[in-house]
Amino acid sequence: MLQRGGEEIQITKRKRVIARLVPTKPGVPAQRPDFLARLKKIYRGKPLKVTGAELVSRERDR
Repeated sequence: MLQRGGEEIQITKRKRVIARLVPTKPGVPAQRPDFLARLKKIYRGKPLKVTGAELVSRERDR
């Protein structure tokens, strides 16, 4: 049985309630960190001398 109205459902056994299914509360979406600000803070706007692609290329040549 599928309920979408946000109703509570009671499961009974021999006319006694043994479980209750209640709708969940809507969650608050998690905030994502500001990755660009972190990078600017770490590297202070200075470009790296060697790019990531060059590092990978060097490792593959070994």
